[in-house]
Amino acid sequence: MAYQKAILGSVSRTFALTIPLLPPMIAKVVGNTYLLCRIVDTIEDAADLSPETKQNLSQLFLDAVLGKASVESFVEPCLKALNHYGNQDELDLIAHTPTVLRILHTCSQDDQAAVSRCISIMSEGMSYFHGKQTQAGLKDLGEFEKYCYVVAGVVGELLTTIFSNHSAAFAKNIKGHDELALAFGQALQMTNILKDSPEDHARGVSWKPADISQKGLLKISYQKLQDSLSYILLIPKEELGMRRFCFLAFGLAVMTLSQIAKREEFSNQDEVKLSRKTVMAFYTFTQFAVKSDALMQIFFNTFSTALRKAI
Repeated sequence: MAYQKAILGSVSRTFALTIPLLPPMIAKVVGNTYLLCRIVDTIEDAADLSPETKQNLSQLFLDAVLGKASVESFVEPCLKALNHYGNQDELDLIAHTPTVLRILHTCSQDDQAAVSRCISIMSEGMSYFHGKQTQAGLKDLGEFEKYCYVVAGVVGELLTTIFSNHSAAFAKNIKGHDELALAFGQALQMTNILKDSPEDHARGVSWKPADISQKGLLKISYQKLQDSLSYILLIPKEELGMRRFCFLAFGLAVMTLSQIAKREEFSNQDEVKLSRKTVMAFYTFTQFAVKSDALMQIFFNTFSTALRKAI
């Protein structure tokens, strides 16, 4: 657990802030899932690997997670394939895959099943998209929504299952609202796709749909954010940790998309990246905002103004 906490801080500034807000048992499984997803992402991000190599490594990783093969059968070939990869923290995470899986196996059977489902869908979905990386982008909105589902919508489903496993009141509230869980994950992913688009473009890749304009994407993002807030409002007020975890990620996405909406174009994600001061100010605001549905709604209405104007 000490390793999980330390490496979370190294590979994600945002999730290192948000995950500790969750109740300890939920924080353990959500933090663990994030690290497993990050390993899938690292394979995805390795620019010098062929689609075939990425698919093979993804399958080895999935087999290790599902207990179909030894974890060493994944770690060794993966580190060998990534010998020119630049991010040392992510390489360290891959080397410690056995540690991460040991933590997973201390979680409840229901939580483990939810994590296995999430990693299976994500890993197999990313394998499908390994051969579809082009400068032009994904062929249409359907492909884009499928991509957003396998990399993020499924995480919204996972969070919903984990939260439901640990909160009977949330399980009751969320019944019949599965589409909101999808929207929550997809809104965060669409924010990342738009924010990272200059860097992706520089390496000859685009995850945007080729047939939708930037304005069109911002409109879809805004709709997903509306659904995301509805999702957060279904979390009972007594579950302040769960509310704050979701609202913090949601609010940072709202402010980032508003930054993007103010620009016709930008050449570097630093132009739209939120300052540490802004992030910490919002972090403090969430402490009392999550106690009031009205205050969360006022935040969204206020900070999405630029986004609404752009669409």
